[in-house]
Amino acid sequence: MQKKALKSDFLLLLAAFIWGTTFVAQRKGMDHIGPMTYNGLRFALGALAVLPLIFMPQFRQRKSPAMASPMFVLQGGALAGLILFVGASFQQVGLISTTAGKAGFITCLYVVIVPILGLLLGQRCGKAVWIGAILAVIGLYLLTVEESLSIGRGDLLVLAGSLFWALHVIWIGYVAKRANPVYIAFTQFVVCSILCLTLAVCTEDINARAVRQAAFPILYGGILSVGVGFTLQIVSQRHCPPAHAAIILSLETVFAAGAGWLMLGETFTVRGLVGCALMLASLLIVQLPPILSTSKLQVQGAQHDSDPLPVEHPYGQ
Repeated sequence: MQKKALKSDFLLLLAAFIWGTTFVAQRKGMDHIGPMTYNGLRFALGALAVLPLIFMPQFRQRKSPAMASPMFVLQGGALAGLILFVGASFQQVGLISTTAGKAGFITCLYVVIVPILGLLLGQRCGKAVWIGAILAVIGLYLLTVEESLSIGRGDLLVLAGSLFWALHVIWIGYVAKRANPVYIAFTQFVVCSILCLTLAVCTEDINARAVRQAAFPILYGGILSVGVGFTLQIVSQRHCPPAHAAIILSLETVFAAGAGWLMLGETFTVRGLVGCALMLASLLIVQLPPILSTSKLQVQGAQHDSDPLPVEHPYGQ
C-alpha cells in the first residue's frame, strides 16, 4: 500500500507540473493563433486522448441501476462543457495581458471559492475556509492590484475564469457520482472544443500556417494538459484521498510561476511574492482540516480495533 501511495503522489505531482507549465504553452500558442482557436484545438486533442479510455475494461460503464442513463451523461457532460468553455475562454483571453505566473495563482483560487459557493447549497464552512478566503483575498490584492489601486484587465478575466472553474468543480462533483466520469470528461471536452472553434471561426483569422507554427503549444496543451493530466488524476485518486490530492495539485501554482520565470522571463516584485505566498497558504489551509479529520478517525479506529492484523493504509480505501 505504501508503494501505491508514493506512486499516486508522484503521478499527482506530475499532473500538477503539466498543468502549471501549460500556462506557458497557452501564452506561447497565442503568438501565432487566437485564444479561441488555441482552446478549440487543444480540447479537441484532449478528447481524442481520452477516447481510448472509454474502450478500456477498467473505465467502461458498468451496468447498474445506480448509474445514470445515456441522456443524463449527454446533458451532464454538455453542461460541464459549457462551463468549461466559459472558464477556459476567460483564462485564455486574460493570458494575453497578464503573466503565466499570475494566472496560475489566480486560477487556483477556485480551491477557496468552491466551499464558499457550497454555502448556497446549504453546506457549512469551517473556520479554516474563512481564514483561507481572507488570506486569498489579501494575497490576490497584493499580487494584482498596483500602487495606483488599479487592477489589470487580464487579471480580472482570469479571476472571472476562476469562478467558473469553481462552478465546474461543483457540477463535476454532482454528475461524477451518477455517471461514468470518463464519459463525462469526453463529452465535456467535445462540447468545449465545438463552442471554442465556432467562436473562433466567427471572430478570428484561422490559417493552416499559423496553426503549424503553434503546433507544439497546441500539442502540449491538448495531449498533455487535457488528456494526460486528466488520466493521471483518475489513476492516482484511486489510491489517494481527495483532500490529500488537492494539496499536491495546488502546487500547480508554483510550477506556473517557475515556468513563467524560466521560459518567459517573468518576474515578481516583493509585493507580488508576498501575495503568492499568502494565496498558496490559503490553498493549503482550506485543504488541511479534511486530512487532519481523516487521520484522527483512522487513529481512533486503530485504538478501538482488537484485530491483531495491521490497519489498512488510508490510501487503499
